[in-house]
Amino acid sequence: MGTKKGKLLIVDDDKNVLDALTQLLEPEFELVKTATSPNLIPGVIHSEKFDLFLLDMNFSAGVHTGNEGIFWMKEILKYEPHAVIVFITAYGDIEMAVKAIKEGATDFVLKPWDNDKLIATLLAALVLSESRNEIHSLRNKQKHLAENIDKQYSSIIGKSLAIQKIFDTIEKIAKTDTNVLILGENGTGKELIAREIHRKSNRSGEVFFSIDMGSISESLFESEIFGHNKGAFTDAKEDRPGRIETASNGTLFLDEIGNLSISMQAKLLKVLESRQVTRLGSNIATRVDIRLISATNKNIKEMIRKNLFREDLFYRINTIEIEIPPLRERGDDIVPLARFFLTHFARKYEKPYLKINHQLGNILKKYHWPGNVRELRHTIERAVILCESNTLKPKDFFIPETTMEYNERSNPITFSEIEKAAIQNALKNNRGSVYKAAIELGLARQTLYNKMQKYGI
Repeated sequence: MGTKKGKLLIVDDDKNVLDALTQLLEPEFELVKTATSPNLIPGVIHSEKFDLFLLDMNFSAGVHTGNEGIFWMKEILKYEPHAVIVFITAYGDIEMAVKAIKEGATDFVLKPWDNDKLIATLLAALVLSESRNEIHSLRNKQKHLAENIDKQYSSIIGKSLAIQKIFDTIEKIAKTDTNVLILGENGTGKELIAREIHRKSNRSGEVFFSIDMGSISESLFESEIFGHNKGAFTDAKEDRPGRIETASNGTLFLDEIGNLSISMQAKLLKVLESRQVTRLGSNIATRVDIRLISATNKNIKEMIRKNLFREDLFYRINTIEIEIPPLRERGDDIVPLARFFLTHFARKYEKPYLKINHQLGNILKKYHWPGNVRELRHTIERAVILCESNTLKPKDFFIPETTMEYNERSNPITFSEIEKAAIQNALKNNRGSVYKAAIELGLARQTLYNKMQKYGI
C-alpha cells in the first residue's frame, strides 16, 4: 500500500456507523476524525484542516428531508470555500442527494455501502480536493507575483502637462474593453502605461500577459502565439496553449507590434477579429476573451504608406491611441523621476541618506536622455552604486561633458550633439562593447548601430 494521505472528517449521529467507517477508512487516510453531531463541526474544523468531509444528510429523529445535511454543508463551505463534501444517505434520500450536489456537494454514497465503492468514491474526491487546493495555491502565487511585478512597475511619476493628459485618458478608458495602441520611443514607459490601464480595469484580478513581438521569430510565431498540440511538429512532445489563450480573461499586451512581418500580421488579425485561436495540429477553435493593448516605437502610419503594416490591423488595434512624449519633452518630470529612482536604489543598496543637489538637478534637466526614462533609471542606479558621499554630484554620473558645460556656452547645443556625445560616452564606459552600450542607453542594438553609422562613430 502506498503512503496514506488526506484528512477526513466523518459526521454521523449513529456511533455504530462511525465505528465501522473509521475501521474501514483509517488504512486509507492520513487522519480519520469523527463527530456524532453536526453542532461539533465548527469547533473541529477550527482545530484541524480537513481535505474531505463525509456527511450524513439527516440528524434529527424522524426527519428525512436532507435539509439538515445541506445546511451543514453550506456552513462548512463558509469556513472552507474549497471543501470537498461527500454525503452518505439512505436509498430513499437519493433525490435529496442529487439536490445537494447541485448545491455544492461533490458526490454521495448509499447506506448500506459497498466498501470498495465507498473507498473509490472518497479517494476520487480526495484527488479533486488536492486539485482545488493546487489551483487555489497557484492563484495566490499568481496574485502575489502580479503584486510584485506591479511594485517593479509601481506608478507613473510625473507632473508635466503631457503626463497629466495621459493620466486623464487612462481614467476614461480603463474600465472599458476598448483596444489601445501606445506609441513612444524606446524607454518611455509604454509597458508601464499598459499595466496602469490593466490595474484600473475590470480585469485587474486576472493576468496581465506581455509579449515582446520583436523577440518571436516567424518560424515560431504560430506555435508561441496560438499554441500547438502534441505531434504538430517534430519537437511538439506535449499539448501547449499559446500565449493568447493563456491571457484569456485578462489583458494581452503586444509590445513592439510594429516588428511583425506582413504574414504574421495577417494571422494575428484573423484571431483578433474572430476572438478564437486554433492550435497547430488541431482543427478545434478555442474562444478567447482578452483586453488588447499594443505598443510600438515605430511610425505605423509611415509603415502603412510603405505597405509594411496592414491598415486593417492598425484600425483593429487602434481604437484609442496614447502617445508618450520622450523624456526630453517632459522637463518638469526629470527631477521627480530621478528622486523616485534615487529613493528606490538608495534603499536597495543601503545608502538611505543620499540626495540630489540643485546643481545636479539642473544638469539632469539639460541632458536630452536619448534612452528616455530607462536611461535615467540606469544612470541613477549606477550613480548610487559608485558615489562616495551622501550627496550625488555631477562626477558620479556619466553624462556627456557637453551637457555639463551647457550653461557656459553661448549657443545651445543641438540634440544631435547630445545624442552623439551620449553614444560616445556609453561606448567608452563599456570599453567599446556595442551590446553593453545599447543596454546602458536603453536602445536596441540595431538602433545603436544605425545611430553610430549616422554620426560616423
